[in-house]
Amino acid sequence: MLRARIVTALFLVAGFLAVLFLLPPVAAGFVFALIAALGGWEWAGLMRAGARGRIAYAVLVFALCLLFWSSPTQGFLLLWGLSAVFWLLFAPLWLKQGWSASCATVGLVILLPTWAALVSLHGRSAVLLLAVMALVWVADIAAYFAGRAFGRHKLAPSISPGKTWEGVAGAVGGVLVYGFAVAPFLPVVRDVDRLTLAGCLLLLTALSIFGDLFESLAKRQAGAKDSSQLLPGHGGILDRIDSQTSTLPLVALLLHWVAP
Repeated sequence: MLRARIVTALFLVAGFLAVLFLLPPVAAGFVFALIAALGGWEWAGLMRAGARGRIAYAVLVFALCLLFWSSPTQGFLLLWGLSAVFWLLFAPLWLKQGWSASCATVGLVILLPTWAALVSLHGRSAVLLLAVMALVWVADIAAYFAGRAFGRHKLAPSISPGKTWEGVAGAVGGVLVYGFAVAPFLPVVRDVDRLTLAGCLLLLTALSIFGDLFESLAKRQAGAKDSSQLLPGHGGILDRIDSQTSTLPLVALLLHWVAP
């Protein structure tokens, strides 16, 4: 299992970097749409759809990506707005109440804005997209090690028993350190004052946790350990992008406002 996990991780990193830095924006956008479609196939599985239903939902996700791509100025903004409303207002209540997470509409609200954010941020700068995604990875890694070392108080035991408030504190600390370290090298945030930057980093950390917990809720309700077995040793696409689905669209929305 460890060997499969390492080999898969190496292929994922190499492939992702190739897409970011070697492919032109249009080709990269199609790859991102394919990833969204695979995520849709997994989401339909969490809805307990049959083989045909899963394929149909994946095709729907891919087709909607192309539809919104035909009018990105209005379409992307609409998707990011829907995502912000969902993650800032509905997702916290959803997690608290434990409502059924795996429904077709929710899957679209999760996947389509993420794809649009990938396309938009990559169009601005591959380095910018990588830096934003790395923020989520830093949060995950810091939370894991802080939780292992100091974890005592459960964050959401009925959804994800392994997560703790100490892990959340570790994620916050790691993201703040990372954010202030990389901000001087990113032109779009270089001149943002420290207080505003800190507030944005805290918000994104919270959203990354919501994204992780929401997918955990969907998997628990479906009785699944992983979203699929597409990635040996790593589960599925959704398992790798769960926290990205809640953070990338908001970053794209914020940048649309401050640096159109």
